[in-house]
Amino acid sequence: MSKRQSSFVLIGSLAISGTILLQMGLYVISLLSGWNMKFNLVEICHSWLGAIGLSSLEYVLDGLVIFTPLCAIWIIGSQIVQSSKLERRFRLYEDKKLTDEITKLYGKKDQEQIIVLSHPAPIAITMGLICPKIILSTGLINLLTKDELKAVISHEMYHKKNRDPFKLFLLSLSSSILWYIPIQKWFHRTYQIIQEILADEYAIKQQDTTVNLGSALLKMLKVGKLKKMPFTYASFADTSVNYRIKYMLHPVKEVPLGIPFRVVFISLTVFSLICGLFIYVLV
Repeated sequence: MSKRQSSFVLIGSLAISGTILLQMGLYVISLLSGWNMKFNLVEICHSWLGAIGLSSLEYVLDGLVIFTPLCAIWIIGSQIVQSSKLERRFRLYEDKKLTDEITKLYGKKDQEQIIVLSHPAPIAITMGLICPKIILSTGLINLLTKDELKAVISHEMYHKKNRDPFKLFLLSLSSSILWYIPIQKWFHRTYQIIQEILADEYAIKQQDTTVNLGSALLKMLKVGKLKKMPFTYASFADTSVNYRIKYMLHPVKEVPLGIPFRVVFISLTVFSLICGLFIYVLV
């Protein structure tokens, strides 16, 4: 698995969402300011629908333009509120002595990068959009050996260094607000898979063996998955388990991700229609 694939998926998704949101933003500005933007794609669609006698669909278009930013604001607001609430709660359950010990043993430069919670369930996640932190639990520390724990922390360190919670949030946001572009959901899911495998690869290289990471993953799977939390985070044992096991068994092989041709076709059709409208009006 390569970082190039990961970058392609992330850039592809953000390019699609960025282009559409930019057009919507310009359209809203034109409505509020009275500025006539000749090359605005949403304005072109609006005019074209009226020209062919489908003026009622103009209101659908307006509704979509209004709905999209409102939906984005709601999702962003919910993310901030939920993560802030949970972070405050985590601080109440923090085992400061263990936090200091684990940070000294496995931490690097910043002293706030690992937080240990006093909780019986095994937890290993990376959370935080701006300043990501690794959250571990006493249940995890008691469950794993020192080498297994080191493998899990190395895995989460990769997510932290790569700022995966923030990138995953952007992809999740794009797939939610642009539901009519189905490839966005595939981008989100595929990025999760790639990053989990890359994090595993990083942890394996740190110890030069798959044994510790594999046994840690199996132990956590036997205990069972935690209930999904209402905000974006990168979790050690909740995502892409089948792909990761295949990679650990055959680390030299590329893991096939399976391109959904039907979804790609639908998404390309939508973009082709939009481009067709754009060319039709401008020529």
